[in-house]
This record gives sequence, C-alpha cells and structure tokens, in this order.
Amino acid sequence: MNLTEYLSERGAVVRLASEIGVEPPLVSQWKNGHRPIPAAHCPAIERATSGVVSCESMRPDIDWAYIRSTAKVA
Repeated sequence: MNLTEYLSERGAVVRLASEIGVEPPLVSQWKNGHRPIPAAHCPAIERATSGVVSCESMRPDIDWAYIRSTAKVA
C-alpha cells in the first residue's frame, strides 16, 4: 500500500504528522503528490504505519535492502 492509499482509507494526516514530527500540511502535500517524500522520513512513516506503508513503496528509487543491511542497531 502506498502513502496516498493509506491516508485516504484512514484519514490520518494529523496523526501521522504528529507521530513523525512534521506539520500536517506537509503530509498532505506528500499524499497529493505535490512534494516528494524525503527519504529521511520514510523509516519513521513505515514505523508509524506498522509497516503497512513501506519505504520501498514511498521511494522505489532507493536501495532500501542495502540501507537496512548496513544500518547500525541502536
């Protein structure tokens, strides 16, 4: 599922914005395709949506498998 579908079904723009620390209008711009989703926000969105919206669905141009394999565990 992509971010637009997720937000359209759940109407959760304000909640998602709060969970990832951005303003709701920015999430609306991502939802409507007016601004690209920055790669730095993708992991937080994936966590906030319990994996329903994956980094790969938001930014297929990025090699997320490589990033995950080299990420340091906190």
